[in-house]
Amino acid sequence: RPSEPIDMMNFALLFRNYGILLVTILLFVILAVSADGFATERNLRNILDQQSMVIIAASFMTIAIISGNFDVSVSAVFVTAPLFGLRVENMTGNVFLAVAAALAVGLLMGAINGFIVTRLKINSFIGTLATSFMFFGAGFLVSSRSLMRPESDVYRLIARSRFLGLTSATWIAIAVVIIATILLSRTRFGRNVFAVGGNMEAARLAGVAVNRVQTTAFLLLGVAAALAGVLNSSRSISAQPSDDFSFVFAVLTAVIVGGTSIAGGQGAIWRTTTAAFFLAFLNNGFNLLQIDPIWQRLIEGAVIIMAVAVDTWTKQRRA
Repeated sequence: RPSEPIDMMNFALLFRNYGILLVTILLFVILAVSADGFATERNLRNILDQQSMVIIAASFMTIAIISGNFDVSVSAVFVTAPLFGLRVENMTGNVFLAVAAALAVGLLMGAINGFIVTRLKINSFIGTLATSFMFFGAGFLVSSRSLMRPESDVYRLIARSRFLGLTSATWIAIAVVIIATILLSRTRFGRNVFAVGGNMEAARLAGVAVNRVQTTAFLLLGVAAALAGVLNSSRSISAQPSDDFSFVFAVLTAVIVGGTSIAGGQGAIWRTTTAAFFLAFLNNGFNLLQIDPIWQRLIEGAVIIMAVAVDTWTKQRRA
């Protein structure tokens, strides 16, 4: 039966490419039937709004991981960039300058990560873990270790204003997904990202500027994490220094469950976005069905393990 291994491999590839979409649709249907209030317009709009920040950062985390690197400093940028922005807003009263300052800080932090990984040749996980503590520290310094609030009421409109029933945070997330998708699938930069992540040395021999590609991925992710942080501070009308890593865990979970290979070279923005909604539906359904938080953690952990196992198994079948 020589065709069986090939059939199994084709099934694995099919599941890898479209499994997350099918599972998400199935979960949606199950929750719509079993959980009162899940399929309501209000609940679905809330899910879109709540996931907007994760989707923004996860879109560009996907690009970074495809290029062959991790960035665990995303939480630090998410927390610290809006603190710099609010400091500028408090001093000038200008919301535009505040957002620009926050994004510039995110860009600078991305540049630092890129330099450490590409020039100093430090492993991306170790390097960005170290910069996380540096960035968190900068947040404590700029905020004087205290909660910061905007002086202007306009600041809250960055994330909370509505158009066609959806919040501005949701529309920004949609725009970011479109931009990231075009960059990854329709540009030379995107092709180089896949080439570098798939085989760095081969890409270098083919004339790809490996360091530039990876640094650009860090820059884009830094700006995306800063933008997500600004939206979060606008929604809560405040920003507070902390050393909380939970945001990067949410981002990485969406990317990994979406099937992006942790070894680099494979992934897609739409799968990451779909996985973000799968996880959001899962958490929302847990809450509506009043499932014990302990079981929620166990199930979420099992989902991550299954996603990585499928990735590993697919590679073994290809080999």
